[in-house]
Amino acid sequence: MPDQWPEPPGRSDEAWDLPWAEPFGIDRPERARLAAEFGAAVRRTASLFQLIGQASADRVGLNATDLNCLNILSFTGKMTAGELAKATGLTTASITGVADRLEEAGYVRRERDPADRRRVVIRLVLEKALQNVAPVFLPMVRDWQAMTSGYTDDELRLIVDFYSQMAEVIREHLFRLRAPAEPAADPTDPADPGSSNG
Repeated sequence: MPDQWPEPPGRSDEAWDLPWAEPFGIDRPERARLAAEFGAAVRRTASLFQLIGQASADRVGLNATDLNCLNILSFTGKMTAGELAKATGLTTASITGVADRLEEAGYVRRERDPADRRRVVIRLVLEKALQNVAPVFLPMVRDWQAMTSGYTDDELRLIVDFYSQMAEVIREHLFRLRAPAEPAADPTDPADPGSSNG
């Protein structure tokens, strides 16, 4: 499929990509070009992940947030509501709603933690996920496997390391965006160090 992306209105390619190049050393044209291409690739991939997530959720019959929580839960098989809230940046109240919907759909069940009966864990119902969710993603996974077959082990290690570091950066900013916004500084307040009247 052709790589077709609309041009940002009123902006040239140079103006649009420039912020991505600055941290990499804009005084080196080749590095700046690669940095701009890297930034564009990240943005495009992020958009496509959002779109495939929504399309997959529609196909499965869940909303995108619930499917994403189900995906996160699948890495460990079980989590408390607090653990899932921390992993997603959602509130525990929101996770309660997610768990309610997933349990009603048969994808999870709540149960007491055998190691601590005071704790309630949300456990993935693997059979249901394999039956309804896995087939939606299987064709794409097979294409990923075919794509990566052309890379060496060292190249794959580099890619895995890149995604691990990228995940940490994204998680950090997810928590930043989920945190309560700090009140804006008042430029007229003499007590504010940033005030024009100070």
